[in-house]
Amino acid sequence: MSQCHSRVTFHHVIGKAAVKGRCYHGLSITHSVQDNQFCAVNPRFIAVVTECTGGGAFIVISIHQTGRVSPLQARVCGHSAPVLDVKWDPFNDLRLASCSEDCTVKVWDIPPNGLKDDLMEPSKDLTAHNRRVSIIEWHPTARDLLLSSAYDCRVLVWRLDSAEVPVCVINTHSELVLCLSFNADGSLLATACKDKKIRIIEPRTGRLLQESRCHSHKVSRILFLWDLKMLVSTGSSCWNQRQFVLWDLEDLSEPLLEEDLDGCSGVIFPFYDADTHMLYLAGKGDGNIRYYTVSAVKPYVQFLSEYRSASPQRGLGVMPKRGLNTSACEIFRFYRLVAVRDLLEPLSFCVPRKHSEGFHEDIYPLTAANEPAMTPDEWLMGQNKGPLLMSLRPAAKALDTCPTEPDTPANQHAEPPPDLIADLRDWTEDDTQSHGWISSGFGQETEVSAGLSHVVSQGSEVVTQKQLELMDTHMHRRASF
Repeated sequence: MSQCHSRVTFHHVIGKAAVKGRCYHGLSITHSVQDNQFCAVNPRFIAVVTECTGGGAFIVISIHQTGRVSPLQARVCGHSAPVLDVKWDPFNDLRLASCSEDCTVKVWDIPPNGLKDDLMEPSKDLTAHNRRVSIIEWHPTARDLLLSSAYDCRVLVWRLDSAEVPVCVINTHSELVLCLSFNADGSLLATACKDKKIRIIEPRTGRLLQESRCHSHKVSRILFLWDLKMLVSTGSSCWNQRQFVLWDLEDLSEPLLEEDLDGCSGVIFPFYDADTHMLYLAGKGDGNIRYYTVSAVKPYVQFLSEYRSASPQRGLGVMPKRGLNTSACEIFRFYRLVAVRDLLEPLSFCVPRKHSEGFHEDIYPLTAANEPAMTPDEWLMGQNKGPLLMSLRPAAKALDTCPTEPDTPANQHAEPPPDLIADLRDWTEDDTQSHGWISSGFGQETEVSAGLSHVVSQGSEVVTQKQLELMDTHMHRRASF
């Protein structure tokens, strides 16, 4: 999605953790041994899988509710066994999916102002798996499409706007699927399996396109590098060294690059930012996060630096690009689950530049928007479309993820839509957040000083200082008459 922009190499990227007052304390983080993230983030809410007796639960809190979380905080507790994974819908900030050891996948609708009481009833209850479900993944460009994988070695494709039965069953794997990853337009699915094989699958039909087995690399995680036609996998070598490997998407017979990291045992989770061409590697149980720049030409990978912390992470959530603080030149943000301290810690990666220089086009190209590019019918009929793009410039109009209300009849007075963010004013402010992504449809206004020296933004119209001076002159002329 960023190929139309010139490549910029970031030689200096700084990782900085939030101060104690802007973290989230008192979370009873799950002790599950499943190698998942246990945390999902969007610009409105955070979902964290928690320890629970007699069933499975996770907590959903506002992104602004920093500080200590009440032990009586409302939870989503409709599962009858521990929750193993949670993921937010990329096109609806009020909907998320969860999977559990109770062999089900459930879809939940969260109220705009957050949970006031425990949520027990899901909007969708998907029950085709016969063993515990370990992974879920949303389609990147088509709405209402969800994938799930379980210990029955099957991958199911669900269509959420129709009957609660899978539209496709992928039976390609003979052992447990460890990881799923879509390419940019959702036309290909990469899987990492316990049999040490990497597979490229056509997700509409389940047809196997490519299969690779590298004897020197035991794969545990797989990820598409969207803009480079490459794959990155993490795992361990035959000498039990943790490593990451780059693959050519067109030929999986031999890896392009194998890079050993260390001799630790935790799973390495890869995260890729196609806008900046940066790869982040974070190990479960580690306190460090390595980050690199990646290109399509040799030597392919350049090490930048490493963030270090004395507190090990159990899982990590990633903020979508539209939720970053562009005024602080923030290019990536993790939310680290630190189980030994019952803590969720925001961790920002920033490019050190002067804030007074304004918006930086080179580090904020057009990025994936929160609007689907296709309907489920279009995708199932064989169409492929890349993600819709949006600008992160604060004055640009962002796409609204909240359900729209019916249009007001022409003969009735139209009232402005409620400011949903204003409803969160009683929660602790999180200064690491940028509100520039909020849709101008919320009716935000900036007060203007008496000297008319500021810029007024109302709706999606921007009045410049020169226009204000002309308006002021016109008002004085009318007063003279």
